[in-house]
Amino acid sequence: MKLDVNSEVPIFQQVAEIISNEILNNNILEGQQVPSTNEIAEFYQINPATARKGLNILVEDEILYKRRGIGMFVKEGATRKILQQRKNEFTHVFLKPLLEEARRLGISIDEVKKLIDKQGE
Repeated sequence: MKLDVNSEVPIFQQVAEIISNEILNNNILEGQQVPSTNEIAEFYQINPATARKGLNILVEDEILYKRRGIGMFVKEGATRKILQQRKNEFTHVFLKPLLEEARRLGISIDEVKKLIDKQGE
């Protein structure tokens, strides 16, 4: 994934999302070391402090853990935790507004389910 310097999403948050996506896609496995701050900074041509801030978000979320003098590693259970976070985000960002709009339009839950099923075909 590329960083989008024109995005409204801060670069450090994009870094955290890229690493999370790599974990979800099994490109970085639980227990495995993630690229260093300097490697990320060099690869994406960003300030190392920005890369560090992105990684620290994942440490705070208990996705990564630090091993002093060695680097950062993916915590056991990180994939499950990321999936749960993303499901919660999906609910708040997409489902709740969808259901609110359906209510305003007089569309029942059953009709919404049918519309979703039809789109899934």
